[in-house]
Amino acid sequence: MAKAGFSVEAVCPSEHPLETASIIRRIYRYNGLAPLRSFVGAIIASKPNVIVPGDDLAARHLREIHQRDRSRKHSSSVGALIERSVGDPQGYPLVFARAGFMQLARAQAIRAPKTEVIASLDDLERWAADNGFPIVLKADGTSGGDGVKIANTLEEAERAFQKLARSPLLARALKRTLLDRDSTLLARSILRRRSIVNAQVFVTGSEATSAVACWRGSVLAALHFQVIQKTQSTGHATVMQLIENEEMSSAAEKMVRQLSLSGLHGFDFMLEANTANAHLIEINPRSTQVGHLTLGPGRDLPAALYTAVSGEPLNPVSVVTERDTIALFPQEWIRDAASPYLRSAYHDVPWEEPALTRACVLSHRKQSAWYAARSKARKSSNQVVSGSEAS
Repeated sequence: MAKAGFSVEAVCPSEHPLETASIIRRIYRYNGLAPLRSFVGAIIASKPNVIVPGDDLAARHLREIHQRDRSRKHSSSVGALIERSVGDPQGYPLVFARAGFMQLARAQAIRAPKTEVIASLDDLERWAADNGFPIVLKADGTSGGDGVKIANTLEEAERAFQKLARSPLLARALKRTLLDRDSTLLARSILRRRSIVNAQVFVTGSEATSAVACWRGSVLAALHFQVIQKTQSTGHATVMQLIENEEMSSAAEKMVRQLSLSGLHGFDFMLEANTANAHLIEINPRSTQVGHLTLGPGRDLPAALYTAVSGEPLNPVSVVTERDTIALFPQEWIRDAASPYLRSAYHDVPWEEPALTRACVLSHRKQSAWYAARSKARKSSNQVVSGSEAS
């Protein structure tokens, strides 16, 4: 959202699509081998009014910078800016600890499935005996479905736990560093850092999500969607339908207030199949893929956050679409170029940013290859499992 006297600067790796967006006034290079230095340098140079993390890694870096800042004798302006941007530091540990966050939600009488840290195979076996199957296993510090596995047997659960818990393979980390210019896995691989894995009770139903703009513990604007289409069963959404859901709205407001959040955040839910009850399953402590949509009063997150930061009155802006179904670009196009949703839904293509649109189109081959490789790996894994069971 362009405003007089308002500009956007960004931290990102080289060849990132953000480099093509005309609204970005300046790009600061992200260094995966010195990530906190990258962020602090950009913050000092740009002197922003507010910081909006665009992914989980950026959100984690901000909390790490703040923690490092507090350990020193004198807090810096960077630490104060992080507090202003994302909220009360007392809540920082909970937004990255799935089990702790879910325990807080349940303590607020929010409908949420039981979730517990699983430290060993013995813990996993005990959980299965107490809660049954399916089991949802989730690794802390992951997003987009990469760190989520659903297991229907103890053998599946044990394999999933071991895969989620282990540190990244060095070959994978080096490949991402050299070819994708993303060194975020390298330190974890070299230092052999294992992930924290959680077990969560499975809720049968459809997925939903809320995106909110908030300020000092109060929700300013919100969007609630039901997921219509996904890349895969545990992957990210590609088509979403705008809904009104009082239970989702109430849960988001309670958690924003309890954690005293500021900025842009997302909350994921499961809408129970038989009852449509909304079960909160996790938080995304950053802007989400629907947060930019301007859908009317109370549904314009960027405008609401700008007003809170600047103190200027909220000016009405045109609604981007009257349709309630949104096909995300380029996600749904990559998933299925012949998808009927590309015609029936509002296809969220940034036509006003031709260079950005072109960059998304050019990334099609790379992302399609990634999806194909994952699909092939899953089929191969299923064949191996089936073959071993048959023998």
